[in-house]
Amino acid sequence: MSRTASLRSGAVQGPDTPPDGSPGVAPVLSVEGLTVSVATAAGPRPLVQEVSFALRSGETLAIAGESGSGKSITSLAVMGLLPPNVAPTAGRVMLGGTDLLRLPERRMRAIRGDRVAMIFQEPMTSLNPVMTVGAQLVEAIRAHEPLSAREARGRALDALRAVRLSEPERRLSQYPHELSGGMRQRVMIAMALALRPDVLIADEPTTALDVTVQREVLDLLRDLKRDTGTALVLITHDMGVVAEMADRVLVMKDGRTVEEGPVATVFEAPAADYTRALLAAVPRMGARPPAPPRPVAGPPVLALRDLVVGFDTGRGLLGRPTHRVHAVEGVSLTIAPGETFALVGESGCGKSTIARAIAGLVPFSGEIEVAGRILRGQRDVTRAVRRDAQLVFQDPAAALDPRMRVGDLVAEPLAIHGIGSRAERRAKAEALFERVGLPRTALDRYPHEFSGGQRQRICIARALALDPRLIVADESVSALDVSVQARVLALLKELQDELGVSYLFISHDMAVVDSIADRVAVMYLGQIVETGTRAQVFGDPRHPYTRRLIEAVPVPDPRHVRPPRLREAREIPSPVRRRGDPPARMALRDMGEGHLVAEA
Repeated sequence: MSRTASLRSGAVQGPDTPPDGSPGVAPVLSVEGLTVSVATAAGPRPLVQEVSFALRSGETLAIAGESGSGKSITSLAVMGLLPPNVAPTAGRVMLGGTDLLRLPERRMRAIRGDRVAMIFQEPMTSLNPVMTVGAQLVEAIRAHEPLSAREARGRALDALRAVRLSEPERRLSQYPHELSGGMRQRVMIAMALALRPDVLIADEPTTALDVTVQREVLDLLRDLKRDTGTALVLITHDMGVVAEMADRVLVMKDGRTVEEGPVATVFEAPAADYTRALLAAVPRMGARPPAPPRPVAGPPVLALRDLVVGFDTGRGLLGRPTHRVHAVEGVSLTIAPGETFALVGESGCGKSTIARAIAGLVPFSGEIEVAGRILRGQRDVTRAVRRDAQLVFQDPAAALDPRMRVGDLVAEPLAIHGIGSRAERRAKAEALFERVGLPRTALDRYPHEFSGGQRQRICIARALALDPRLIVADESVSALDVSVQARVLALLKELQDELGVSYLFISHDMAVVDSIADRVAVMYLGQIVETGTRAQVFGDPRHPYTRRLIEAVPVPDPRHVRPPRLREAREIPSPVRRRGDPPARMALRDMGEGHLVAEA
């Protein structure tokens, strides 16, 4: 019986038991008492302290924890890729009988990629944008094996086929920007596995991906590990991914190991308080009890009527556009006062484009009604409209000017709209800081002096400065650790109960949406395919695409057995069509009590 099967059935194995259950099998990678420090004016300061683990062939070890816990520093130390001012100061990293920490860079370069490979979180920054996919794969292969260009190209093609990338021959001649995020991540996996390494380190390989693409990548890693026997180190803060993928889990906090053990044991009987808090913060589909619908009081805060947003692209012989991106195609919805309405779907479905249209950042046709004001085009989006509808973006670090103090950033909307004196704006900023759980004394600090969760709270405080009727939260918690995410979601709910503000909550995380939304609309290629209350859409999904999204959500339960499904390479659907060939509009049919579903 496999290790995973034994864990699923409840058998508990010790941390030194190999995956196949046979004692005495030597680990392929062993980290012993690893300490990594950064050089400071006051001397070395440890970032990772006395971390130890062993990894055997065909085993998956998940290293879990929040940002700053030392997960990625540990993996970079194993790979010999630490920044110049950071270095290992104690311990050993043994690959077979070789201590990687003692090797010179020349010998480490030969091992890196050949015997130990790594997949990074953001494939776009890991791939060279000016080289084709094929050239990069061939370069990596020929750097380690004495193959001709033709032989290396054949190996590269086999690697792309192994990761089930559609049209692998064509992908070899394409550049990274021509591929979707999921395709780029498959290329990174192919590059890492082309040399058949003993150990593969995957650092947050699915964090930036949609739930369905994440499912494909996880299934792919599982299959490749089974077929090649490669040992996998999976670094993540997503406990659902840990539960589904790992044989053992190591939990880190503040650079130290908090807990380690078989995944079933850690999830069912966590020994450390931090592990228990981490697991308690994980959003779970279906965990929120059914709630009666909110009473509708007054006219809608937001109404979209046949909203259309498109962009021309391509150029013909006479310079005329040849294609059109149908980003949003005939979307209609309403949001009542005090309601949370969620838009869900994969990247490119039009969710964020709707947010930009509401803010007047893109041209549109149709009608947008914000707090009683009818907008029929981008020019109608005035300051008064923007005052009633505020945005909170995904990346708080990019949304805050690093040169301005956070108190000035929160008071800036008041200054732009000419509200109050300087002292009154300062007082309002202080009150908003307290309201989102930050001390008044922090107003004179800069954005880089705050954590990611604190920066998102600052963005929420700034959005509240003008007392808006509607807040559009565009992937506002997707970049946050699970415990920080839980605190931000609780804050949004608390503010809604107190202030009566409405939310348009845009996300691809179905579990998060299930925990906060009153009503949900599922978007696909610019159109709504299903909408209704949270209980209707998640409890009784009718459209195949909705069911596919829900089935792809990682389940934070090691004993959950996911039913097998056919997986094959497929073309990613595109909203780009030739001019004069618009997509067919999908009619929504009422299944009862406002549950609307498009014909499949």
